[in-house]
Amino acid sequence: MLEINRVDVVAEVRAVFDRYERALLSNDVATMNELFWASPDTIRYGVGENLYGIDQIAEFRRNRKTGPFDRELSNTTITTFGADFAVANTEYQRAGHDRPGRESKTLVRTDAGWRIVAAHVSLIGETV
Repeated sequence: MLEINRVDVVAEVRAVFDRYERALLSNDVATMNELFWASPDTIRYGVGENLYGIDQIAEFRRNRKTGPFDRELSNTTITTFGADFAVANTEYQRAGHDRPGRESKTLVRTDAGWRIVAAHVSLIGETV
């Protein structure tokens, strides 16, 4: 039977989630790239871009001019399925922005550790 939300697995995934969040806020490109699965099958749908494969994701990170920023997370949920698969979802409010956002990550345990295999970032509400 598939074990949902084993405490130890949730803690492992939460640690990766938190590490990625710290890297995102400080614009630590190396750590963000490390935590994505190094595969052409990795996908990241962003607010304004669709990225297919680790090469496009890494290029986007290298060229991004955002720099460090602050945001507050809310309603963060991590659900694990067995010992090797998880989804993490959160809502966020970025400092200085009026529209809240939401983010989801699908993570898989690999030989290199937990890696994000798919991610989706979007803003809530219509643009005026």
